[in-house]
Amino acid sequence: MTMLMLGLLVFCGAHLVRVVAPGYREHMIARLGPLGWKGVYSVVSLVGFALLVLGYAEIRWVSPVLWGPGPGWLRMVVGLAMLPVLVVFVSAYLPGRLRAALRHPMMLATVAWAALHLLVNGRVADLVLFGGFLAWALVVLFDSYRRPWRAPAGKPSLLWDGVAVVAGGAAWWWLAFGGGHALLFRMPVM
Repeated sequence: MTMLMLGLLVFCGAHLVRVVAPGYREHMIARLGPLGWKGVYSVVSLVGFALLVLGYAEIRWVSPVLWGPGPGWLRMVVGLAMLPVLVVFVSAYLPGRLRAALRHPMMLATVAWAALHLLVNGRVADLVLFGGFLAWALVVLFDSYRRPWRAPAGKPSLLWDGVAVVAGGAAWWWLAFGGGHALLFRMPVM
């Protein structure tokens, strides 16, 4: 549990610097340059992510159960609900209208992903992992809506929304029916 919590702390901590210490962030960008800051930020984030993945894998099946997965239909609903979540997640990286309308699609997708996974995963390790990501994403989302909004440069294109739907749908299909979720996480979806 220690490795999972440490990884979550490092990963989320790195991603919360803008929220809790904006002056420090600006100072480090000025000192290291934008690329230097992104390099340090990326290395710290990757170390945190690796620790949380290894920590979760280590205790996932041995941590105590707090609640069961619920009725079979709930797993199906969660699995189906992940389709729009993945479309929204992919839209964060494309200059489409969906990204412009949602403002922060990656954080919205993270909130939905974590909340949906908490519905059907009730071990202590699940609560730490998904609950931690949910709390982090809500804090970042709340903070981002407090800042002035700057629309993405250029005119958003509906074509990119189509790409997000196709790519998100393909990722969902692979995870749910193509064995991707079982391959990556040793847990079949459907």
